[in-house]
Amino acid sequence: MKLSTATAMLDAAHAEAKRLNVAVCISILDEATWPMAMIRLDGTPLGAIEVATKKARTSVLFQIDSADFAAIGHPNGEAYTLENTNGGLTSFGGGVVLRATDGTVLGAIGVSGASVDEDIAIARAGAAALSA
Repeated sequence: MKLSTATAMLDAAHAEAKRLNVAVCISILDEATWPMAMIRLDGTPLGAIEVATKKARTSVLFQIDSADFAAIGHPNGEAYTLENTNGGLTSFGGGVVLRATDGTVLGAIGVSGASVDEDIAIARAGAAALSA
């Protein structure tokens, strides 16, 4: 993933957070889970930084959105406590895997600080900039 792509996604996600009037942290990681871009909006709790990054990391490592990972890792799921692997993962929505048109994983975007539904909407807005 190029930095210009990551910053375009960051800008789109930031715009959606402003539209929703919520304070969040937005973290974009490449396919190796290395940071590409991050922003923490004014008023966002510091804890949201790690949560946003772990949502993105979870999405990259398992190549699925973190909301879908939640179905696997919850107490009645197929792999309860899976979130305790890989240095800690996050099993709730707000992480969206980013794919090239051929399906190759390019990285992920993670958002934390608002409701789960708002985090997902913001992450999806950012991810939409990938194909724009």
